Amino acid sequence: MNKDDSTTTHFGFRSVGTEAKQGLVDQVFASVAGRYDLMNDLMSGGLHRLWKDAAVTWLDPPTGARPFHLLDVAGGTGDIAMRVLDASGPGARVTVFDINEHMLREGEKKARRRPRAGDLEFVQGNAESLPFESASFDAYTIAFGIRNVPRIDRALAEAYRVLRPGGRFLCLEFSDVTVPMLDRLYDLYSFNAIPAIGKVVTGDADSYRYLVESIRRFPDQERFAGMIRDAGFSRVRYRNLSGGIAAIHSAWRI
Repeated sequence: MNKDDSTTTHFGFRSVGTEAKQGLVDQVFASVAGRYDLMNDLMSGGLHRLWKDAAVTWLDPPTGARPFHLLDVAGGTGDIAMRVLDASGPGARVTVFDINEHMLREGEKKARRRPRAGDLEFVQGNAESLPFESASFDAYTIAFGIRNVPRIDRALAEAYRVLRPGGRFLCLEFSDVTVPMLDRLYDLYSFNAIPAIGKVVTGDADSYRYLVESIRRFPDQERFAGMIRDAGFSRVRYRNLSGGIAAIHSAWRI
């Protein structure tokens, strides 16, 4: 059976109906949206900022006037989008796309304080069924979002569809720790400290328990690279960050 056709999937360590997962994920992000950026700083000790900077550096957006249109999926509060605009020339624009309206509202608030707010567009929708024409974007990014998609295969297929030939796919996601002993320390921290921090800062430990569990259920670096190839992409590569706590996967639509 094709994975896309499965009637069940995982929500953290629980098995749930595939059609039910998106609603559960929406509840998580509706609960934490207002403190999402703060929690990222607290949970990672600020490392997420360095990881996002590394992703944008590898993306290497054009610095001149050449038109460049990025689709940032699960872009929520706009962290990647704003970094890309800061690194880009005047020809760049970014469509921030997210299924959760609460996250998009937080991104729009931040965008109003930015000098290039006019180059940002916020669109709500589902990563498994993008409301854009085929071959309409120069690059597609998704940071810490693809593991929350019920049908990852469909999201990857849609990424391939909306990219122009020669377009770039870049995914930043938590991954499989590759350093001995660090994996054990990371587990102890993740399952104990992160839900506790979430409880104090957002009043919601369960949402952060799910987020930790979802990381453990996500495919490791090689398996995810294989899924990207299966979607049709070429030149699939990845780079580990912080011993594999996170990884960036890069690919091209040829």
